[in-house]
Amino acid sequence: MTYDSTANAAMIYLADRIGPGQAVRQQAVPLDGAEMVLDFDAHGVLLGIEVIGARETISAEVLDAAEQIG
Repeated sequence: MTYDSTANAAMIYLADRIGPGQAVRQQAVPLDGAEMVLDFDAHGVLLGIEVIGARETISAEVLDAAEQIG
């Protein structure tokens, strides 16, 4: 998992890092105070979950343990 504190966004990888063009379909899922974006490959495999508004939905302890990118 990576966390960008500037954007308040976390990325949870379910596969190796997602390369450019690998995620070909995104599905937005609204949450209370945040939004999730599910990233799928061309075969419909879920590659990762981006959480926008991460501080509102993921504990500070988990975010602190994530790789910090911003």
